[in-house]
Amino acid sequence: MEQFAVWFIELFKEIVKNIWNFFKDFFTLIYERTIGDIIRYYETFLVYSKSFSTLEWILAIISIVVLVVLSALIFVLIIQLIARYVRFVKTEKDKEVLLQEVSELNYEMLKLIDEKNAMLVLSDQAKDSSTASTTRKQSKGSNVQNRFTLLTSVDEAYQYKILDIKMRDEDKLSLEDLVDRFQSFSASQLKLYYSKKTIRIFFAGMATSKTMVLEGISGTGKTSLAYAMGKFFQNDAAIISVQPSWRDRSEMLGYLNEFTKRFNETDFLKALYETTYRKDINFIVLDEMNLARVEYYFADFLSILEMPDPNQWKISLITDQKPEDPIHFENGKLRIPENVWFVGTANKDDSTFMITDKVYDRVASIEMNDKATVFDAPYTEGVRMSYSYLKNLFVEALNEYQMTPKLIENLAKLDEFIIDKFQIAFGNRINKQIHTFVPVYMALGGSEIEALDYLVSRKILRKFESLNLPFLQDELQELIDLIDKLFGKTNFQDSKKMLNSYIRQF
Repeated sequence: MEQFAVWFIELFKEIVKNIWNFFKDFFTLIYERTIGDIIRYYETFLVYSKSFSTLEWILAIISIVVLVVLSALIFVLIIQLIARYVRFVKTEKDKEVLLQEVSELNYEMLKLIDEKNAMLVLSDQAKDSSTASTTRKQSKGSNVQNRFTLLTSVDEAYQYKILDIKMRDEDKLSLEDLVDRFQSFSASQLKLYYSKKTIRIFFAGMATSKTMVLEGISGTGKTSLAYAMGKFFQNDAAIISVQPSWRDRSEMLGYLNEFTKRFNETDFLKALYETTYRKDINFIVLDEMNLARVEYYFADFLSILEMPDPNQWKISLITDQKPEDPIHFENGKLRIPENVWFVGTANKDDSTFMITDKVYDRVASIEMNDKATVFDAPYTEGVRMSYSYLKNLFVEALNEYQMTPKLIENLAKLDEFIIDKFQIAFGNRINKQIHTFVPVYMALGGSEIEALDYLVSRKILRKFESLNLPFLQDELQELIDLIDKLFGKTNFQDSKKMLNSYIRQF
C-alpha cells in the first residue's frame, strides 16, 4: 500500500502541475502576443528613433498610423467573420426549432382530421338513413347503389361518347405562331399580359413534363396564366384549391367509405375523369399547391407520370369494380390520359411548405416574379386544337431542332465543374429534360442558349440553396467566370443573376 500511495500522490501532483502549466502557458502566450509585442515594438522604436532626422520622424509617424489602421481593419474583419458564422449557426438552430414546431403542429392537425373523419362517417350514416326511401324509389326497387354519383353524371353528360375535335385551318398553327396568338389573345380578351419568354417556357414545359409548377411572389399572374391557357384552347381549366390538411392522395382523389359503401368523390377526381372523354388539351390547376406537402398527396402522380408507356399511367381507386361503376374504370383503376397537364401554383412565404428536390426534378417549373408590361394587341380568337396535333408539333420540333455539338460539349464541362466544386450532378432525368426543352423552345422562337440558361438555373443552381454558401463564395465566383468563358459574358443572365444573389447574401 505504501508504494501505491507514493505513486498516486506523484501522479496527482504531475496532473495538477500540467494543468497549471497549461493555463500559465496559455495566458503567457496571450500576454506575449498582445502587451508583450507592443512593449517590444515600442522599445525597438525608441532605439532606432534616437538618430531619426525630421523626414524620418514624419515617415515613421505615417508608417505607424498605416500599420495601426491595417491591424484594426484585420481585427474588425476577423470579428465580422466570427459574428457572421455565429449568425449562420443561430439561423440553422432556429430552423431546427421551427421544423420541430411544424412537426408537432402537423401531429395535432392529423389528430383533428381523424376526429373530423369520424364525425363525417357518423354524418354519412345519418344521411343515408334519412334518404333510404328516396334511393329505393330512384332505383325502382333495385338494390344496386351507385358508388360514384359525380363520375356517373360525367358519363351521362357526354352520353358515354368521346368528344370529337374538328380543327379549322386557321387553328393549325406552328409553335412560334402559337406563342404570338396566345399573347394577343390573353391581352385582347382577358387583359392578361405575358412576355413571349414566359409563354415559350410554359409551352416548352408542356413538352417536357405533364406536371408544371408556377411559383413566385403573389400577384404575378400564376393562376391567371393557367386560366388563360384554358380559355385560349377553348376548354376551361379546372381550378382546385389545395387545402393545408391534405396529407395523402385520398384528400385529393377521394376514398371509399367502408361504412356507407359510397366513394367520397372530389372535384379533382371529377375533372380528371372528364378528361377521358376529351381529345383536346386539358389543364387541372392545383392552386397554392404548397399549402400542404406536395410529395405527400401528389406522390403517386409523380411516380406514375414518369413511366415511359402512357398505357401504364393508371391510378388505383377501388379494389373491386362493379358493373354500375364509371365506364372508363379498368379493374378499379383510372388511366390518366395524355391530354391532361397538372399545373400547380406556389407562393413563397412563411405560410407554405418548401417544394423538395424530389418534386422539382420531375416537373417543369416556371418562376414568375415580375409583372408583364401592358401593351396593345388586336382582338384575337382562341384556338380549338387536338392533343394529337400539339403532340406532333412537339415531335417535329425534336426532329428539326437539335442542340449544337459545341453547346453539348460546354454543358458537359459545366456539369463536371459543378460536380467537382459543389457535389451536385445534372443526372439522367435532367439531361433528358434539357434535350426536350431546348429544341421545343427553339421551335417556339427562342434561342438555345436562353433555353439552356433557364433550365440550368431552375434545375441545378436552385439546389445550391441547400449548401453552406458562406463557405463557397470563391467557388461561386469561379462558376460565374466559367459560364462567361463557355457561353459568353452577355449570355446566361438567369444563371448569373441567381449566382450573384447567392454571393450578395453573405
